[in-house]
Amino acid sequence: MPPADSTADIVTFDGSSSTSSGLLERVRTRDPDAWQRLVEIYGPLIYRWSRKAGLAAEDAADVVQEVFHVVSQRLAEFRHTGAGAFRAWLWSITRNKIGDCLRRLRDQPQAQGGTQAQEAIQQVADAINGSTSDGSPADNAGLIHRMAESVRAEFEDRTWQAFWRVVIDGQSPAHVAQDLEMTLHAVYKAKSRVLSRLRQEFDGFPS
Repeated sequence: MPPADSTADIVTFDGSSSTSSGLLERVRTRDPDAWQRLVEIYGPLIYRWSRKAGLAAEDAADVVQEVFHVVSQRLAEFRHTGAGAFRAWLWSITRNKIGDCLRRLRDQPQAQGGTQAQEAIQQVADAINGSTSDGSPADNAGLIHRMAESVRAEFEDRTWQAFWRVVIDGQSPAHVAQDLEMTLHAVYKAKSRVLSRLRQEFDGFPS
């Protein structure tokens, strides 16, 4: 008999997603596909952090580019120390680059609207310096969805649908089994297979 459905065996969506040596090791070997996957998964998160810091769209896009340039240069220094380690490391780089951008804007008073704008920029900079990588629900959900979508092609559609509807959408396994014309055991097996693959690629998914 499969176990009763419980989020206890799924791991909680608390936003502390971590990235395992699986993806990062391939990035370290300069695998272009792995690098593209890393950018696709984390680029939108860096952009959102930058926009929430008050940067204009073009400045936020520049920060994304600058952050990934640093990652490409310093990834060998990163050590996976537990859940959320990579995201925290990425945030520390992003925070520094946002600060650099804000300082550049602060040094352009006429272009940014004078003293009042300078003060506003400084307030944002101070807030960024004191903040952490804990994301909003939208940030966390987006990151989890991108992680999951990155391995979707590896599974048959019905297996994927069973996983997605139970784990991501929170639907009842019994309802999903009936709707997809699967046995309840097959739904649990599909969920387990996809989660196992995600944990291999992203250690602790979604952590």
